[in-house]
Amino acid sequence: MTNLPQFSRALLHPRYWGIWFGIGLLYLITLLPYPVIYRLGRGLGKLARRFMKRRVRITRRNLELAFPHKTAEEREVYLDKNFESVGLGLMETGIAWFWPTWRIQRWCDVSGVDQIHAVQEAKRGVLLIGIHFLTLELGARMFGMNTPGIGVYRPNDNPLLDWLQTWGRMRSNKSMIDRKDLKGMIRALKQGEIIWYAPDHDYGPRGSVFVPFFGVDEAATTMGTYTLARMSGAAIVPMVPRRKPDGKGYELIILPAEFSPPLETPEGTAIWMNKIIEQCIMMAPEQYMWLHRRFKTRPEGVPARY
Repeated sequence: MTNLPQFSRALLHPRYWGIWFGIGLLYLITLLPYPVIYRLGRGLGKLARRFMKRRVRITRRNLELAFPHKTAEEREVYLDKNFESVGLGLMETGIAWFWPTWRIQRWCDVSGVDQIHAVQEAKRGVLLIGIHFLTLELGARMFGMNTPGIGVYRPNDNPLLDWLQTWGRMRSNKSMIDRKDLKGMIRALKQGEIIWYAPDHDYGPRGSVFVPFFGVDEAATTMGTYTLARMSGAAIVPMVPRRKPDGKGYELIILPAEFSPPLETPEGTAIWMNKIIEQCIMMAPEQYMWLHRRFKTRPEGVPARY
C-alpha cells in the first residue's frame, strides 16, 4: 500500500515546470466561486470537443455500440453533454484535491452511508464499486470524508503527477493500493477495510471474460470482482457520484449492499456486475467516461470495433 507521499526536491526540476504551471492555474481557479468554476468547466469542455478529434470519434463510436436503439441525433446530444462533462471533470479534480472539507460539504449531498455501516457491523469488508464517472475524483473525496477507505489506482508514469494524484486522493482516505496488488486487496478486505474498485473499463484479454454490456454482446469484462469477492467474503456496494443539473452541486448516492453476490462462475459474476454498472451509468449517462475505448478487446479472430 501507498502511504502519504513524501515531497522530493527532484519534482522541482525544470522538466516539470509546465506541469507546475498547470497545477497552479487549476488551484487558482478553484478559489473562484463555484458558479464561475462551473461555467468555466462547461466552456472548457466545449472547446475540448473542437480539438480532441480522436476522442470525439471514440466517444461517438462507444455511444453507437452501447445505445444502438437510440437515434443518431439522440446520441449526439449525449456526446455534446459528455464533452461539457469532460471540462467540468478537470475542474472537479481540482475541487477534490484543493477544496477544504467544509466547502465540499456545502456543495455536496451524500446518501446511503448506512449501507456501509451495515456491512461494517456485520464484520465484512466492503468492495466499493466506483464506476468511471468524470466526477470520479470528487466522488472519492466525498466518500472518504464520511467513511475513509483504500483506493485502487494505477501509478502514473510521471513522478510529479503520481505524487499529486496520491496526495490529492489521500486527503480523505487511508491509503492507496496498486491495482495489480490483488493479494493486498484481498488481505485488506478480510480485515474489514473498504476497497474502492472500478470493474467497468476494458483492461485487456488477460483476466477477462466476454459478456454483455449495454448493446455489446461480447464486452471484455474483468474477473476481478469475482476473485476479490469470492476470496475475501466482502459485500459489494455500488456508488454513484453525479453532478446536479444547472450547477447546483453534487450528490453521492451509495446504493444497497449485496451481501450474497452470485459467485458460482466468473462469467455469471461479470454478467451480474455489468447489469449493476449499466443501472449506475444510466443515473447520469452524460457524465460517464465514454472517451476511452471501452470495447477495444475482442475475442480472437473477431474484427476490431474502432
